[in-house]
Amino acid sequence: MSSDPSAPQPSPYGVLICGHGSRNRLAVEEFERLALGLRRRLSPIPVEHGFLEFANPILGDGLDRLREQGVERVLAIPAMLFAAGHAKNDIPSVLNTYSAETGLEIDYGRELGVDRLMIAAAGARIQEALDANPSVPLSETMLVVVGRGSSDPDANSNVAKVARMLVEGFGFGWGETVYSGVTFPLVEPGLRHVVRLGFKRIIVFPYFLFSGVLVTRIRQHSERVANDHPEVEFLHASYLGDHSRVQDTFVERVDEVLGGETAMNCSLCKYRAQVLGFETEVGLAQASHHHHVEGLTDGCDLCERECTGACQPDGVPIPLGGGHPSPTHGDHIHAHDHDHGHHPYPHAEHPLGPSTLRARRVDSKTDAPES
Repeated sequence: MSSDPSAPQPSPYGVLICGHGSRNRLAVEEFERLALGLRRRLSPIPVEHGFLEFANPILGDGLDRLREQGVERVLAIPAMLFAAGHAKNDIPSVLNTYSAETGLEIDYGRELGVDRLMIAAAGARIQEALDANPSVPLSETMLVVVGRGSSDPDANSNVAKVARMLVEGFGFGWGETVYSGVTFPLVEPGLRHVVRLGFKRIIVFPYFLFSGVLVTRIRQHSERVANDHPEVEFLHASYLGDHSRVQDTFVERVDEVLGGETAMNCSLCKYRAQVLGFETEVGLAQASHHHHVEGLTDGCDLCERECTGACQPDGVPIPLGGGHPSPTHGDHIHAHDHDHGHHPYPHAEHPLGPSTLRARRVDSKTDAPES
């Protein structure tokens, strides 16, 4: 330690923001911008960040940097909207392994979750879309919230709760929840169902933190439905990004860890309780399935900045004008296979679910699944 009393003194604790990572450069830049904002807000507390996969620095690198600054206790905050497999298993596994190998004390905070600040941020993004197109009354407008989608019903149900809070908060005529993958209903089949309700306007809001192929595909699937229903006005609200209320939520999570409140709500966690339909997953070992892609940075160079979907297995963005990809290529919206050895999702063959988008399509004329 420096003998100069004016020199900065090592902090007894530091903060690690734990991100998922992405091949999409814009998404990584957005996350880094959020981390920079938090570093400024939490100064002089050291703040570093790391990714679980497909980007550098990895979580271990962020922890190394904190140790180099003399940090003896780390407050790790998962940059996850809801607690599913990444927040419950993958990130804790990496942190526990690092702690066991180095002796560094790591306290793990909870996910962003269903929070008044996050709902305020979501409301601000929706209001931006409304302000740009104020012509249709709220009572004749439907809000469709798009969640990431998970094999964990606890996380999926939280998206639905956020959607309901927004619908009641604004006073929309109706609200629905769809998902970008893994579970059901997926974006396009979900929208083809809700468009029958007859609302003049539908706002599609991706409840995502950052950009990426999934956000792009949400817009593309929405535009396919909009193209088939010109009588309905479709608006696209922006994803959350580094909105000030999102940053406020991260600061709140740090304060919670400092106050000893580190436990996430596990009352409906499929790994801890007998959740209907997921009984076989109780007590599964906590482990990360991302070691083979940790630090992998083979980023995509096909797009200038915002992802167009050209990197997908079909090799081209989703066509508009009622066109549909060949079933042989499929219309799979995942950036990569997320199985990673996870327990199989029990509803993988649901007619509005993840297998449908690859193997079958919804006919734009009849709005009914093909036989």
